[in-house]
Amino acid sequence: MPLPDLDSTVGASFGLEFDSVVIKQITEVSGLKMEQDVIELKQNTADGRYAIKKLPGRPKAGEVTVTRGLTEDNSFERWIKDSRFGRMPMARRNGAVIVYDHEGVPIKRYKLINAWPKSLEIGTLKAGDTSVLTEKLAITYESMEVD
Repeated sequence: MPLPDLDSTVGASFGLEFDSVVIKQITEVSGLKMEQDVIELKQNTADGRYAIKKLPGRPKAGEVTVTRGLTEDNSFERWIKDSRFGRMPMARRNGAVIVYDHEGVPIKRYKLINAWPKSLEIGTLKAGDTSVLTEKLAITYESMEVD
């Protein structure tokens, strides 16, 4: 059920969807943004004053980092292997970061267009440590759409 206009929500959980496969165990998403260049038009007005007008420029590509607990699932490793070996037609995919509410209902989708993995980082391995091991996947994308 959509939220009323003035209500806000807490993202209870997050998911990553590529090729109709959803990974719901994402614990953190960072760097997700839409951005574009700014063009400055410098001119003189009719009365001779100097003025600067700002105009929208080209959209910029983005990069998002998703973090999840380390599991037996090797989908991140398989995906980054395609890009590392230059198999870009297989590596470049359309997908989405999904935000779920506390009942597990999707409330927002951030579609990533022509996305591919840039890097995969495994959390610190330390003997005797009781913290959860994580893997961070940095995904670069050409554009983003919000649903």
